[in-house]
Amino acid sequence: MRIPFPVRAPYPRTRMRRNRRDDWTRRLVAETRLSPSDLIWPVFVHDEREARAAIPSLPGVHRLSISAFVDAVGRARALGIPLVAAFPVIRPELKSELAEEAVNAENVVCRAVTAAKEAYPDVGIMCDVALDPFTSHGHDGLMRDGEIINDETVALLCRQAIVQAAAGCDVIAPSDMMDGRVGAVREALDAAGYGHVRILSYAAKYASALYGPFRDAIGSAPNLGRGDKRTYQMDPANSDEALHEVALDLAEGADMVMVKPGLFYLDIVRRVKDAFGVPTCVYQVSGEYAMLRAAAANGWLDWDRVIMESLLACKRAGADAILTYAAVEIAERLR
Repeated sequence: MRIPFPVRAPYPRTRMRRNRRDDWTRRLVAETRLSPSDLIWPVFVHDEREARAAIPSLPGVHRLSISAFVDAVGRARALGIPLVAAFPVIRPELKSELAEEAVNAENVVCRAVTAAKEAYPDVGIMCDVALDPFTSHGHDGLMRDGEIINDETVALLCRQAIVQAAAGCDVIAPSDMMDGRVGAVREALDAAGYGHVRILSYAAKYASALYGPFRDAIGSAPNLGRGDKRTYQMDPANSDEALHEVALDLAEGADMVMVKPGLFYLDIVRRVKDAFGVPTCVYQVSGEYAMLRAAAANGWLDWDRVIMESLLACKRAGADAILTYAAVEIAERLR
């Protein structure tokens, strides 16, 4: 019988597909792994009776009452999510030019933190130090003659950090991008007896077009109007500058650093991790989440697959932790 082809084909000995053949093999050799311990869950808390208020521009995300927020922290604990980020939704009548509500020890976020820590003391709670939820103009800092003033803002941020720490906050996250604020907040916390409170600095926070749904969620969009934050947030064109910002914040006492946004800035995550080797977080911001949700709702993408792929991309780039609105969904799936 004539054999039309050689018995031994001249193929390479190394076949990359062998380790992709079965699910168990793929899991065995996976280089990047995602677990609930890698997740930080951002949660919006409001001072309204309604336990859960939908946010149209963030499908699947709600503003929660304080009691519902406490329940959410309990859910995070059950799923193994180590840190919940509390973002306040401030009633319009409490907003002002000088952001006085930010330093009110009885404001909604302070009461929510206290309630959550009393119920679940072993879950970490993070609070942003920034003024945009509290200002009538929607900016992260105080304003004078149309300009954001740095040093006066930093002084107020120190007071804000102290009331949040007193409420039980474990991680203070300066997200305002004022110069020198990390060092000032560190000194203020230490002097007030909160040396154990960690600082996760939004070290490389870009003036991105991806924050719109978040501003809807906290109610700052109408206040900010057509204004922008380019005089204090970073220029999306810059990469070396991010390393400078991170180096400054670490020198001032930051325990962890953040790159924000996420998917558009994974090159920055990689550079930061390679350059400093410190705990590095990334924020999958509201616009990223909303885009993926909208595409999935239209049937253009498979939500379950694309959200997991997006978070694996963040881990692959070097992120130690990821803030994502999909934290609970992902944690449930990983279980």
